[in-house]
Amino acid sequence: MISTLIADDHLLIREGLRKILSEEEDIEIVYEAENGQQVLDYLAAQSVQVLILDINMPLMSGLDILKYVHKLSPDTRVLILSMYPEDRFAVRALKAGASGYITKASAGDELISAVRKVIDGARYISPEATEMLVRELSKPFDRLPHETLSEREFQILMLLVKGKNVRSISEDLGLSVNTVNTYRARIFEKMSLKSTQELVRYAYDHKLLE
Repeated sequence: MISTLIADDHLLIREGLRKILSEEEDIEIVYEAENGQQVLDYLAAQSVQVLILDINMPLMSGLDILKYVHKLSPDTRVLILSMYPEDRFAVRALKAGASGYITKASAGDELISAVRKVIDGARYISPEATEMLVRELSKPFDRLPHETLSEREFQILMLLVKGKNVRSISEDLGLSVNTVNTYRARIFEKMSLKSTQELVRYAYDHKLLE
């Protein structure tokens, strides 16, 4: 049996994934988590073969959870599930150690294939994402400003453009206000921006937000 953990903060999404997976006789859902801490607490006690992980999770992002997963359960294959198209986060997720990346829109068609592929030790990305990666490799190596950010800086960028203030970000991430302010200043410096309004405009222009 392929032991599987589903991690998503939306009950309806978890129910949909459970329905898809339960149709397979050799896949067993051993646990469901609604936030990152529940994922880490479970993996600290026992391992699973496949973790299906939403990229947007409460308390910490899916990419941050990835770092701890590899320490707690090195053999667990992580399949990132996201509402965002592959061209926004697939490369970032794979570089962070994910075994695969699928969108929620394509989960009904691709989830089972993705689980089986990652359990065999391969990586899974959709045909559309593969074509995108090939196109990216053929381009000159000129990174966009947001692609120069660290994972933590990018996480804080996304929270800022969603309207979070520094204090609420510090509470969400368990960081001091001064630390968040330092990250914020570093983001502006790296991206050559001067205000949160410019940051929001950049995010919309580069399709980082719906």
